[in-house]
Amino acid sequence: MALTTITFPEIHLQPRDAHKLRGYFGELFRAHSPLLHNHYEDGTYRQQYPLVQYKVLDGTPTLVGLGDGANLLVQLFLHIRELDIDGRHYAVQAKHIVHQPAPIGFCAELHRYRFATRWMPLNQENHREYQQLDPAGQRAQLTRILTNNLVALLKAAGAYAPDLPRLLVHLALGEPVVTQFKNQPMLGFGGEFIANVLVPDGLGLGKSVARGFGAVQRVD
Repeated sequence: MALTTITFPEIHLQPRDAHKLRGYFGELFRAHSPLLHNHYEDGTYRQQYPLVQYKVLDGTPTLVGLGDGANLLVQLFLHIRELDIDGRHYAVQAKHIVHQPAPIGFCAELHRYRFATRWMPLNQENHREYQQLDPAGQRAQLTRILTNNLVALLKAAGAYAPDLPRLLVHLALGEPVVTQFKNQPMLGFGGEFIANVLVPDGLGLGKSVARGFGAVQRVD
């Protein structure tokens, strides 16, 4: 499956600005595709894994597209001339694009990944459950959630089937950090995980990956 990554190396933003990137591009190119903002014309929300994601990685504004989202970003690349973040205009003097096949799926080897941005696994319902568990239970719950996150990505990439090998996941997370999301406190996690899957750098796992959360980078 194709993966497109667009970066703006001369513009520096904060990780919290990722959702503003999404708002800007989603509005700028609203007529092109619901993949850019995950809303259909009737206002309903697109529930599937986001195929266009907006991130700030190491201070650099970054757009990542997968599959149809990858092809869409290629079409729009030449039309990106500036960024408007909270009314502050950034002229785009340099922009880089990489469009290439991305291996995604099960593999025989285990690979180690780190979360380049905070992973947000919990919603209101499972957050309450998480708070009531002992440390071992919390770890088991987070492992189940990450496993489901990986399955969602594999399904979006057409790389999942029930008869495939069992997904193996091992988590090594730091202490949770309270992260503001839509003016609500949410738990975000940093750290690493090991799994028997191939995941391209930059793609997100968990909640709100379109807004920059849960971006992974392969370590080994």
